[in-house]
Amino acid sequence: MAAVHLRIGDLVWGKLGRYPPWPGKIVSPPKDLKKPRGKKCHFVKFFGTEDHAWIKVEQLKPYHAHKEEMIKINKGKRFQQAVDAVEDFLKKAKGKEQNSDGKGDSKGKKTPNKPLKILEEDDEDLSALKDPSEKDLTDSDPEPSALERLGAGPGSGFKWESSPVKDDPHFHHFLLSQSEKPASSMEPISKRLKIIEEATGSTSIQAADSTAINGSITPTDKRIGFLGLGLMGSGIVSNLLKMGHVVTVWNRTAEKCDLFIQEGARLGRTPAEVASLCDITFSCVSDPKAARDLVLGPSGVLQGIRPGKCYIEMSTVDPETITELSQVITSRGGRFLEAPVAGSQQLSNDGMLVILAAGDRTVYEDCSSCFQAMGKTSFFLGEAGNAARMMLILNMVQGSFMATIAEGLTLAQATGQSQQTFLDILCQGQMASTFVDQKCQNILQGNFKPDYYLKHIQKDLRLAISMGDMANHPTPMAAAANEVYKRAKALDQSDNDISAVYRAYIH
Repeated sequence: MAAVHLRIGDLVWGKLGRYPPWPGKIVSPPKDLKKPRGKKCHFVKFFGTEDHAWIKVEQLKPYHAHKEEMIKINKGKRFQQAVDAVEDFLKKAKGKEQNSDGKGDSKGKKTPNKPLKILEEDDEDLSALKDPSEKDLTDSDPEPSALERLGAGPGSGFKWESSPVKDDPHFHHFLLSQSEKPASSMEPISKRLKIIEEATGSTSIQAADSTAINGSITPTDKRIGFLGLGLMGSGIVSNLLKMGHVVTVWNRTAEKCDLFIQEGARLGRTPAEVASLCDITFSCVSDPKAARDLVLGPSGVLQGIRPGKCYIEMSTVDPETITELSQVITSRGGRFLEAPVAGSQQLSNDGMLVILAAGDRTVYEDCSSCFQAMGKTSFFLGEAGNAARMMLILNMVQGSFMATIAEGLTLAQATGQSQQTFLDILCQGQMASTFVDQKCQNILQGNFKPDYYLKHIQKDLRLAISMGDMANHPTPMAAAANEVYKRAKALDQSDNDISAVYRAYIH
């Protein structure tokens, strides 16, 4: 079937990510809103809402050609109201056409029938077609969720590039009701950085020295937001503040913000407010669900994103979650980067993390002073999703290794060997490392204070195994280690350090 040519004014069915298709109209974007890079897309205004989004061409279908099919498979009340809004729009447009023709007839001239013209953006305010019971969304009142407003069912019979899913409580994916001029580009990367281009196409940006220790970096003058003050986030924010960055913080448990307020940070009331007030917003939370809730939930980041705003996801999550978040952030004109970190609470406190970044390269460069403050080195790995993949592989290896070390310690004890001697020998060989020494010493001392939560490494193993399944690649070692961590969790070790996997072998 030949490709359908779409243009401004055309009525369409538009689909974003995993969410149901919705009737809309291709319109001209705001002058200050740049088109996303990559595949060809159109700017769509959706009927029955005040939502807008950049939608890829392959995710758009002509309205009239698929109207009957879509009405059959979508029965939601808000969906029907949106379709009714389209029909009202068409009737009004046709009425204008007939009135124009009538004026010609009044002069005794026969006016030929003209095709309905919808090639230019209609100047009517479609908000008049909304349910009068609905409230407009503002920065100060971001609820209710888009799904609550729309209530559309899945388009299961409609063939799109991505497979449809059931209604999702986080259907907050566009809302471009306001716009502002993009923030001017930040200062270029410091000359003190070494840029290493690798054959794989990835890039490593390494600080010439431990910048978070010697304090010699020049902080960006952009406003920084940070969401999530857990084991990793706390150290990161502390180092950003020490290096002179202007930081606004938010945490689900508000009391955790107090210490950073005393150190000079500003307090954000909601993730949406932080994203709206800041030029660059980082987040570092526990898992994919928390990452999605932070962006897509009530008062979430997406409601504060405006053209030019930057969002950096530092959580260790699966690549599918990264792809979804990247898509919804860029659909509103935002700029997206993923930047998970390899390290521990101690390394975070010391500003010695390893940062794995992927996505918008310009955002990566704009964040150079931030990355220097929080880490000893950073790598740019290409398109969004690559950093998540690499991070899961690294944590899969670390988790499996820790389980093996614990297994060795317990086997030594079971066979009458000294655990301390085992450790002494291990630390004199090729496997010697600070990691091995510290974890084993903590085990022998019964110290399982969390430096990296056991529940998080088990989550990473699970996600890595799933990634292996999708790639049809075996992960038997990770699968075995995952079972040991699951047993440790069953023994109430979730909130202890990953070294507490040791207890799974002695109970």
